[in-house]
Amino acid sequence: MATKILLDKINIPGIKSYDVYRQNGGYASVEKAIKSMTPDEITEEVKASGLRGRGGAGFPVGLKWSFIDKKSGKPRHLVCNADESEPGTFKDRYLMEHIPHLLIEGMITSSYALGANLSYIYIRGEYMWVFKILERAIKEAYAAGWLGKNILGSDYSLDLHVHCGAGAYICGEETALIESLEGKRGNPRIKPPFPAVSGLWSNPTVVNNVESIANVPWIVNNSGEAYSKIGLGRSAGTKLISASGHIRKPGVYEIEMGITVHEFINSDEYCGGMMDDRPIKALIPGGSSVPILPEHLIYKTANGEDRLMTYESLSDGGFETGSMLGSGGFIVYNDTACIVRNTWNFARFYAHESCGQCSPCREGTGWLEKILHRIETGNGTMEDIDLLWNIQSNIEGNTICPLGDAAAWPVAAAIRHFREEFEYHVLYPEKIKNRDHYVNEPFSAVKHLINK
Repeated sequence: MATKILLDKINIPGIKSYDVYRQNGGYASVEKAIKSMTPDEITEEVKASGLRGRGGAGFPVGLKWSFIDKKSGKPRHLVCNADESEPGTFKDRYLMEHIPHLLIEGMITSSYALGANLSYIYIRGEYMWVFKILERAIKEAYAAGWLGKNILGSDYSLDLHVHCGAGAYICGEETALIESLEGKRGNPRIKPPFPAVSGLWSNPTVVNNVESIANVPWIVNNSGEAYSKIGLGRSAGTKLISASGHIRKPGVYEIEMGITVHEFINSDEYCGGMMDDRPIKALIPGGSSVPILPEHLIYKTANGEDRLMTYESLSDGGFETGSMLGSGGFIVYNDTACIVRNTWNFARFYAHESCGQCSPCREGTGWLEKILHRIETGNGTMEDIDLLWNIQSNIEGNTICPLGDAAAWPVAAAIRHFREEFEYHVLYPEKIKNRDHYVNEPFSAVKHLINK
């Protein structure tokens, strides 16, 4: 069995409550941090752990903490990004729903390390029931003396609040989140200045993902060195994976990074293999924004090496033959899936969620959605496929925030690896108008028609 850091205690009856959480070692990291460690020592432990941001970008957490401006004399803030809006990703919700005090403990310990006396958890608007769970847990933490003035009799004080967003994907971008938290429209800011210098209310701010912060208690209790020995190389520790699609056992899994993709999909410990024993066709390993992988690049890299569940292995070969670990939104497709429809569905999402601030994204995402819909409904042309490629290439890298890239990358990868499916939609519109056209007649069975 793999090491469990985040989900180790999640099945203990009543672990959602303060009393049970405390009885099972909860808040030990706060005691250790405040009574026997300096803030800088905690930061150094997190640096030594090799923990990378679990929200998608994978930037080293300890290094990010070290950037916070401590010289200005301004108040500092820690903001937890719980705006989990990436299609295919639901692991942060699982943590907050079932073991909320783990996140709160991580917020207290991390806030102490940063010298923050006022911190926030920014949660997506659709997670209202989770919002209430966190509110209840925070009240319990206040009542037990873990929040408020002079925690554990020290001179350290912390107030923690949960702020509910309005359901905007763009607020998962840290500066748009900060704008929303300040009561403004959630539009990304131009950087620099970076939040570490000028973030919430122009004060030094660190924004970290739920899973990232939830790892901090274990690191403080067991040392950064111990954490760094779990996983593989620069992909240290464990990772929560939101597994869905055509697999037997969808759900949230905690893996030691470094296991093979084949093991994760096919072992009984994790996904349990392909649903109905149908062949695997494609994989999106890190949420809807990362490139899709075709069958021959899922279990092996282009160099013939085993594809591993690590940041480095999943990105091996760049976007030509690789993808990204991203947020861990692991979506598996069998041979009944239509790549064109799937790509159109994602494009609809990004067109809807664009904040409209940048012209390439505001206009381009809408164009991608319309052209993909045209092809999917049997009204497309061969020129449309090239037009899609041209539009996505003009969006990528030309926007303030990564939402434009998130919209462009899935389209580029779909055309790169599955262009023949797009051509099939153009050449045989009468066949694809049946929504289940690949269920009884998979693309592999009709692929030969394209070259006739």
